[in-house]
Amino acid sequence: MSTDTERPPRMSSRFPDLIRHDLPASLVVFLVSLPLSIGIAVAAGAPVAAGLIAAVVGGTIAGLFGGSTLQVSGPTASLTVVVAEAINQFGWAATCFITMLAGGLQILFGLSRIARGALAIAPVVVHAMLAGIGVVIALQQVHVLMGGKSLSSSWDSITGLPHQLASVHLGDLFIGLLVIAILVGWRRMPAAVRRIPAPLVAVVVATGLTYVLPVTVEHITLNGTLLDELRFPQLPHGGWATVALMAVTIALIASVETLLSAVAVDRMRRENATRRTDLDRELIGQGAANMVSGLIGGLPVAAVIVRSITNVKAGARTRASTMLHGLWILLFSVALVEVVRQIPKAALAGLLIVVGIQLIKLAHIRRAQRSGDLFVYAATVFVVVFWNLLLGMLVGLALAFALLLWRVVRVSVTAEPVAGRGWRVSVDGSFTFLALPKLTAELAKVPPGADVTLELTVDFLDHAAYDAIQEWVHQHREDGGTVEFVEMGAARMADAADGRPVRGPSRHMLNEALSPWRRTAHTDPVVAGVAAYHRGHKHVMRPHMDVLRHGQEPDSLFVTCADSRIVPNIITSSGPGDLFTVRNIGNLIPAGRKDSSMEAALIYALDKLDVRSVVVCGHSGCGAMEALHSELVTGSDLDHWLAHARPSLDRFRHGHPVAEAAAAAGFATIDQLGMVNVAVQLETLSAHPVVRRGVEERGVVLSGLFFDIATARVVEVTVDAIAEIDDIARPIEALPAC
Repeated sequence: MSTDTERPPRMSSRFPDLIRHDLPASLVVFLVSLPLSIGIAVAAGAPVAAGLIAAVVGGTIAGLFGGSTLQVSGPTASLTVVVAEAINQFGWAATCFITMLAGGLQILFGLSRIARGALAIAPVVVHAMLAGIGVVIALQQVHVLMGGKSLSSSWDSITGLPHQLASVHLGDLFIGLLVIAILVGWRRMPAAVRRIPAPLVAVVVATGLTYVLPVTVEHITLNGTLLDELRFPQLPHGGWATVALMAVTIALIASVETLLSAVAVDRMRRENATRRTDLDRELIGQGAANMVSGLIGGLPVAAVIVRSITNVKAGARTRASTMLHGLWILLFSVALVEVVRQIPKAALAGLLIVVGIQLIKLAHIRRAQRSGDLFVYAATVFVVVFWNLLLGMLVGLALAFALLLWRVVRVSVTAEPVAGRGWRVSVDGSFTFLALPKLTAELAKVPPGADVTLELTVDFLDHAAYDAIQEWVHQHREDGGTVEFVEMGAARMADAADGRPVRGPSRHMLNEALSPWRRTAHTDPVVAGVAAYHRGHKHVMRPHMDVLRHGQEPDSLFVTCADSRIVPNIITSSGPGDLFTVRNIGNLIPAGRKDSSMEAALIYALDKLDVRSVVVCGHSGCGAMEALHSELVTGSDLDHWLAHARPSLDRFRHGHPVAEAAAAAGFATIDQLGMVNVAVQLETLSAHPVVRRGVEERGVVLSGLFFDIATARVVEVTVDAIAEIDDIARPIEALPAC
């Protein structure tokens, strides 16, 4: 896999790829970009040449200096509304100056290395902005479709529809509807036909029909060649605050669309051999393109996701594809300008209506509904359509932030009686002053003198909440009641008393629950641990233990070593009553009923408790296995006990398949012996009459585990192999049986 730091391939290795992949891909993208670039210019009220200039500059400048090898830049529909507003207020020459300012801002964004910060904008706001832009484009172009002029506002477009319907030009309407029909129906064509871009086919067919059918249509206006249309920017006359606001708006929208396109292209990188996008460099390249485009009279430029994905799917490998596409547009605009003049405006209107509608994605609406963000989506679209894009973005961001704040600070507070145990008050979430009205209402339900368990599962606790709790506790105790604190969250009352409020990390809770004791000379760790259990976990354990108070129904007999580093309930994610655990030195099961304790455990677990499985679990760094391997003699009863493991040592020395598998996996000698020992104990179990009867009559499953202490991973051990355990649960029938 390539990385951002890898060296680019030499030119000699690039040239075949350029001819085979990039050249044909550039032609495909050129055919897609050409009609869209012209249409976007017409929709914005800019000179037609401005769209072509932007496409040329976006392909060459952004393609050369940007941080992505496959993104295709050019004029984009998402900026149409802003550009049209700028032209209406300041004229075209001043709009070019605003484009240059936006490009300068993008370069500053890139140099400041804040590119990834733009990705923090809530996706629902971005999706709603694009949908609002799509609505505006469609409303404006409907009038052009019927032979009229696009109006300046969405409201005017809506109110002007009756008049436009009364004065419709049938020739323009027919051509526009024909383009829409071709674009919509193109996906139903055979795959070989669909390789030709639908926009190109629609515009070519519509243009050709104007010469065949007896219809009158309005064509686009282009005076001279593309070079003749070059214009230089001019300083706007006054309104500098508005100018700055529009420059910021263009820079932000172009940057966000570019970065979102980069993310989409990077997700497709498995289909090509390119590097990931350098987002900061990409913004610098986009800024340079916008400065050049504005300088010579082009529209604002951004990376366009549809063209970029088209480039990838067409097989592009390097940035040569996007640069060549810009070159083809330049050659076409200079050499075939007469062809451009023949394109009907209604054809471009139909094309833009489809583009606008495609910006409204039902998947985004459904996602907003599922995530509870539909109000943010609808409000953003409404403001974009009936006011302006910048205000819509600001309103959307404000609503998204307010919704996020409400979700983050929302807290659940309940007070309810518990049969035979007084009252339980539960606070769950971020506990701030915003929760005080709800807290006060719930605490008012608690009768004076009641025994209360105050359960705090909070990740944030401010001083107002702390003071409110302390005051109520003091008053309730004054009234003769009792209050027992149970703190299970990451934020604790003791920490809030003196320091500033901070959000407690959830990892701290896990460390507190799972980390071993640290020996000190001042406290008894067992007593301290019991006290911590009473304070933090007893209340959670109580309902589970209440279910088990009349007897146990364990699922498994768990035979493991007495080593203190193995905690069966943690490594199996089990709770009280799940495991009937037997521990001894070396997790041994003596053959021939030589150990009455182990024999009693097997009989009780299988005949009395009806366990469904028997598990033998060894571990790495086992002292018993080390003593066995070195044949250590202590002169104590330990020697007699380890004699039960002698068969494991003999099998290991004769080349047991489990030892070979463990060695291949990189385990040390003692750990290999430990795994062989688990396999041998499984064989011993399978020969035991009680176990064999359980397997035959009730389908009891035998399985082996090996806990690797260094990695905290658990390995599966069978009688002749080892295997990694997936992080996805498997049905019990799939567990290995001996």
